[in-house]
Amino acid sequence: MSINYLITGANRGIGLALTAEVLKNKEKVISLCRESSDSDKLVSLQNANPGLAELRKADVTVEKDLINASKNIEHLDVLVCNAGIMGARGSMTDKDNDYNGISDVLMTNVAGPFFTIRAFLNIIKRSKNPKIIIVSSQMGSQKHSGSESYFYRASKAAINNIMITFSNELRHSEIPIVSVHPGWVRTEMGGKFATLSTQESANSLYKFIQKIDMTKSGHFYNYDGNKLDF
Repeated sequence: MSINYLITGANRGIGLALTAEVLKNKEKVISLCRESSDSDKLVSLQNANPGLAELRKADVTVEKDLINASKNIEHLDVLVCNAGIMGARGSMTDKDNDYNGISDVLMTNVAGPFFTIRAFLNIIKRSKNPKIIIVSSQMGSQKHSGSESYFYRASKAAINNIMITFSNELRHSEIPIVSVHPGWVRTEMGGKFATLSTQESANSLYKFIQKIDMTKSGHFYNYDGNKLDF
């Protein structure tokens, strides 16, 4: 049976590249994105891969959207929680560090993966080889110091902690869950000076996903499979 993936935030950047990588390996993928008007590249991938690619619309901060998106999915093996936003990049005086800006970052980067996992958990439990991956960031590590992007850093530290809690709850179901730093990637978020292309990051992430098992659950990894400190 073909391996079935679901990837959130799949309309651009790492999510789009990982969708393409899955399809390159002739595996099935359901791609979730918030706005159907911003999904031309996903539609092109879907048209080029009939029977393998499906596009569904959902905002990861709206649990009702995710529950609706989960309907009529019979089989799911790999869930990749990739949707995320940067928010304010500056210091404490950055004007975007206001209530709405902070709320958007925390809802998308922290509550989003939580809602996503909860919405699709009963489906992935039916898989013989289930895996859950949260795309996090080394910027959430306590050893990665900085004086900017306050709430992006905090959100990634928080989702790593939530991942650990999930790993404890899911252990009896033998569903491994990990957080992964995708590298410094040339995306809208990562910027043009980043060291990795989206294709390079996605290729490495795909290879690492194949190696995930219960021995890796509850840990934080680099895109190349090396373990990172929280």
